[in-house]
Amino acid sequence: MSRPLGLAVVRSAAFAFDTAQHYSDVVAGRAPGYSYSRLDNPTAVAFAAAVAALEAPGRDDVRADPFASGMAAISTTLIAHLRAGDHVIGPADCYGGSYSLFTHWLPRLGIDATLLDMTDTAAVRAAVTDRTAMVYAETIANPTLTVPDLTALAATAHEAGARFVVDSTFASPVVCRPLEHGADLALHSATKYLGGHADATGGVAVGTPVHLGPVREARIDLGGCLAPDEAFLLHRGLATLPLRVRRQCASATLVADKLRGHPAVGRVRHPGLPSHPQHGTAARLFEPALFGGLVTIDVHGGRSAGMAFCDALQTVQVASSLGSVHSKVSHVASTTHRQLDDTALAAAGIAPGQVRISVGAEDPEELLADLRQALDAVTS
Repeated sequence: MSRPLGLAVVRSAAFAFDTAQHYSDVVAGRAPGYSYSRLDNPTAVAFAAAVAALEAPGRDDVRADPFASGMAAISTTLIAHLRAGDHVIGPADCYGGSYSLFTHWLPRLGIDATLLDMTDTAAVRAAVTDRTAMVYAETIANPTLTVPDLTALAATAHEAGARFVVDSTFASPVVCRPLEHGADLALHSATKYLGGHADATGGVAVGTPVHLGPVREARIDLGGCLAPDEAFLLHRGLATLPLRVRRQCASATLVADKLRGHPAVGRVRHPGLPSHPQHGTAARLFEPALFGGLVTIDVHGGRSAGMAFCDALQTVQVASSLGSVHSKVSHVASTTHRQLDDTALAAAGIAPGQVRISVGAEDPEELLADLRQALDAVTS
């Protein structure tokens, strides 16, 4: 009997049953099946199962739940595991959307957040209180590319009876798998590396049922479900994920090394550089020779110079998002981290001229040539 190689796309919001009892049993979870795509959709479930297999190879106790976006996965996870009066510790240099969640939305729910340098495990430990219910980290911070010690943070969280949650979007399961280092839940904006082609938006949370169960319940009630067509595109991207990420990591390390010393650049950040403060941590946590596909540079001259560098690029595109086969840049302070004022930007280590480079799958020498000519244009 033949079978399709491609994943089936089930574009149905509702599912029919032979009997009312069968409908009742499926909705209540007493019988397998599908009833309504806000709860589960076959295509979205297949995508999530594939991500779980990548995040936890060989483990049949790990599940994943799909979301409409990375922020839907993050916000739903935090809401599922935190309640009024709780305290959460997170990174000062986190993604701008997460920063708004920590500083604006969670306080409205009576949840306090302390944002600090997550690479300073002693500071994290000192910030723990009897109300701390969660420690939250990014495998590779957005956009400063710091790398916290996940193993040490997991121990700190669990000693306090708190959950340890990791946004691993910048790494992908090819580079690092947080569950192997003590995380209770790993989160991804699947829009980035997992999908890989900038043509679908989605998110995913991965963990064992004890930790993922409340997240799934909250996702169903809050409604951040993944659409079947998006799930198909994201699932398709997983087939080439290892090939893409390994190429992007190698090119990013080359770009980071070659841009050091350019007169227009004050600082180059990439975990693969021996000069990176957490290079040793990254080498221990990450797969060999894979340090992520992001490079951050601080362009001399402040905001105007950083934006002028972006405008001078010819092959690399000024575009939102990251992790796709196309190389992209964004001026950090005015785009991804626009929610932070100057004080918060400085506290997060984000310079006015900082530019985030998402290295794609293009020829690395051509990519490097374009970056160099744009930097030359800034200094001329």
